[in-house]
Formats: sequence, structure tokens, C-alpha cells
Amino acid sequence: MTSGRVFLLRHGETEWSLSGKHTGRTDIPLTDRGRGLAKAAGELFRRLRGTDPPALVLTSPRSRARVTAELAGLEVDRVDERLAEWDYGECEGRTTTEIRETIPDWTVWTHSCPGGETPEQVERRADSVLADARAELDRGDVVLVGHGHFSRVLLTRWIGLPATHGVHFAMEAPSWAVLGDERGVPRLDHVNLRALA
Repeated sequence: MTSGRVFLLRHGETEWSLSGKHTGRTDIPLTDRGRGLAKAAGELFRRLRGTDPPALVLTSPRSRARVTAELAGLEVDRVDERLAEWDYGECEGRTTTEIRETIPDWTVWTHSCPGGETPEQVERRADSVLADARAELDRGDVVLVGHGHFSRVLLTRWIGLPATHGVHFAMEAPSWAVLGDERGVPRLDHVNLRALA
């Protein structure tokens, strides 16, 4: 039986997350409000689990995730490319409404992203991250700092659902999810926890 849990932190608000633009590879900075909320997310994290440092903290390479981790008071052990957001290909920087002008009824969960990743590719990446996180849980909690859609895929894969079931979970900017287990069976302890700031 493991002693730790996996904590997912979605990065703070950016201009693109606020406007609904799909932000994968583009490195958009946090808004001032996003920076304040990232600090509040750190306070919430300490209320959730205390002040002892986690066993491992990994972050996406995008500055919006790295800065969120820093402002939340996390000591990052490693930047991990696998935690990058879904690669939206030609949908990058566009809202769902804009994408639907050329691809009716489009969502990232139901359609491909021309030139980007498929749900199956994102699922394999999530499985790889979670396998490494599980290997560390005997040492304590693991924190993964990343993005909205990819965090939702991590949630689904933790409980054995396909990546496309991420549509059923919310991960607003910034929010926490906590992945635990009950007698060896993976469960979701918390989803979309946000500080009121």
C-alpha cells in the first residue's frame, strides 16, 4: 500500500485561458490576477496537506506552469516535457467557436486536432507520467503542475477511463485535483479545488 497521493495543479489564468483560446505550445504568461490566484493555490495546498515538502514536484516546461509552481511555493524537482498541454496543432490559439466555423461540432474530446496530438497519443503520455508518479508514492506525495486538458486526461487515466472521458471533469485556472486510492483501487479524492481569492 502506498503512503502518498498525486496532486495535480493547473496553471493560473492567462489572457488566452480567460478568452477560451486553446493554448498548447504557445508560451503565454500569467495575468496579474493569475499570479495572485497561483499564490492562493499554494495556501490551499498547504491547508490540504500541511507544510512538509512533497516527495516529488514535476512541472510542464511552459512558463505559465513553472511560474504557477513558484508562486504556489513549490520547490520543483524537475521540468518534464510530458506534462506539456495537449498539442492542438492548427487549432492552437483559436477558440472552440472559431474552430467550429470549419469543423462543425468540434471539441478536443471528439475530433482530431489537425497537425496536433490525438487523444490516444495524449493518453499514452499521461500513462507514462502516472507510472512514474506511482513509483514515487512510497516516499510521499507527488505534485504535477500542468495544464487544463492534460490534467483532465491524467484524472481519467488514474481511474482507468479513456482520455476522451476528460470531458466529464473540470480543471479551472488555477485548481487542484487529488488522486488517491482506496485499498489499492485508484480513486479521485478531489477535483477542481480552487482558492476563493
